[in-house]
Amino acid sequence: MIKKLLLLVLISFVSTTIQSQEKGKEAPKDYTENVLTIDSTVNSLYGVISGEKGKKRDWALFKFLFHPDGKLITSGRNNERKFQIRYMKPDDYIKSSGKWLVEKGFFEKEIHRTVDAFGNMAHVFSTFEAFYDEADDDPFMRGINSIQLLNDGDRWWIINVFWDNENRRNPIPKNYLPK
Repeated sequence: MIKKLLLLVLISFVSTTIQSQEKGKEAPKDYTENVLTIDSTVNSLYGVISGEKGKKRDWALFKFLFHPDGKLITSGRNNERKFQIRYMKPDDYIKSSGKWLVEKGFFEKEIHRTVDAFGNMAHVFSTFEAFYDEADDDPFMRGINSIQLLNDGDRWWIINVFWDNENRRNPIPKNYLPK
């Protein structure tokens, strides 16, 4: 009899614990609308990394934009002036830049875009300006994002984002600036 009573109490405790854990879970967000078109996918990419100082970014959306094999690739010169590139998975980007974006404030605004598409693939050349605050007049950085996308029949996936920043030796060509 005591064993049955203990078993009943244990089952009741486990059931209550499971129910309280399920209540604490937030339903996953539906990001489908963010990846239905090339435009919505690219706009979501810019939107998710941008925000005022102290504003948390929606890293779940950021990761949702990328194909499971997707990469972010940055390029530039090192201290010895040698050209180098760095490959990152979305999680690597979040680890290396996420804290900085929130601490400093960061707005990346697209100022020009060209799109070439064929079949289920697209290439977006997207010129950007970066600001610490949305109200800033002058960008602290400009560059071009080369974004490769894939449509699997259901949605657009970011395959790669490869970017380079403008500098005095590497100005953005006029054909990639607003007319």
